[in-house]
Amino acid sequence: MLPPLVSPGPPLEPARLARYSRQLMLPGFGEEAQRRLAHSRVLVVGAGGLGSASIPQLAAAGVGTIGVVDDDTVELTNLHRQTAHALADVGRAKVDSIAETVAAIDPGIVVHRHAIRLTSGNIMALLADYDLVLDGSDNFATRYLTNDATALSHKPLVWGAILRYGGQASVAWADAGPTYRDLFPVPPAPGDVPSCSEAGVLPGVCTAIGSIMATETVKLITGIGDPLIGRVTTYDALTGRYRELEYGRDPEAPRITRLIDYEAFCAARTPRGSSSAKRVSSPAIPAQTPQPTDAGAPPTMTLPSTPGRVSPAQLARRIADGEPLQLIDVREPFEAAIASIAGSQLMPLGGLVHALDRVRRDVPVVVYCHSGVRSLHAARILQQAGIAQVDDLEGGIDAWSREIDPALPRY
Repeated sequence: MLPPLVSPGPPLEPARLARYSRQLMLPGFGEEAQRRLAHSRVLVVGAGGLGSASIPQLAAAGVGTIGVVDDDTVELTNLHRQTAHALADVGRAKVDSIAETVAAIDPGIVVHRHAIRLTSGNIMALLADYDLVLDGSDNFATRYLTNDATALSHKPLVWGAILRYGGQASVAWADAGPTYRDLFPVPPAPGDVPSCSEAGVLPGVCTAIGSIMATETVKLITGIGDPLIGRVTTYDALTGRYRELEYGRDPEAPRITRLIDYEAFCAARTPRGSSSAKRVSSPAIPAQTPQPTDAGAPPTMTLPSTPGRVSPAQLARRIADGEPLQLIDVREPFEAAIASIAGSQLMPLGGLVHALDRVRRDVPVVVYCHSGVRSLHAARILQQAGIAQVDDLEGGIDAWSREIDPALPRY
């Protein structure tokens, strides 16, 4: 057990005592712990799936000040899992939507809206106003950034990650134990781990992992229980099982002395076949989570070097010029039903190796998916099959709809 992170605030008014009465009667909790929560300042990175699950719980528990960092707006495709937002919020800034959610729970909670993208240049000044960080971001650059920044500022970091049917959560605190870098020294190669928009996520997984993160935050603030320092809790929704993995400090890990360019750090490709984690299979996918074959290239395949990439503008010019080519859509049928590029043929990634006889070898081939992750795998599969002229549409149909055909529905 660690000492409480935050000192108690002033005595609570009777109405606040009544509000938290079921929490105050918990063994080892009491009014002093509640006053610590009221006096605490928590910075939440991301108002998406994990933020939607954890921020309302922090507010309901009585965390006095919540900062929310997110530069995104609410989209229709967010709503199935980002339950702090509603249909009426589509198009609004997520920080505004979630601030209203908190106000509906408890108007006495202070919410600071940071509609910015975290960078090495702004994070340290932001952290100065908070006691700890809860990171529910959806990309590796931000995860390494928050890890290093909290280590330099001597503050704890509660982090979580979700994908498909599973997720994981832990606490990184350089002053008390190992950090995210001890568990994952280097990020995966670009394209190796799909995003939620490419691979999907079950809504309940967000709730399960977000609840763990909120609970770990309360534990750190009040000093109750045993925080997840040096331990990762993983959850597999398909089996309903939780699993705990222990890890320690890496004696060979370089000391964190400064912030770096994290986009460049994560863009640097690690050798295929090497592991970016010592005890967990991937920074975003728990070791116990089944990996459907339609989410990436078959694991037994030896994939060649990165294929060529074509921008939406370049592809549009090639089509307008009448260049002979085969345009292949490697998404799922339901995605193609939402929107597709005219003239393309649907060959979902999971069955692509069994559809190679449909791929032409006498004209250049261009493959596309939603945002460019699955199509990169598909292009590699086609290269291995001996198809030399194959390009991947950069940014997928999402970029195509933004830059070339705005009339296409976005999802």
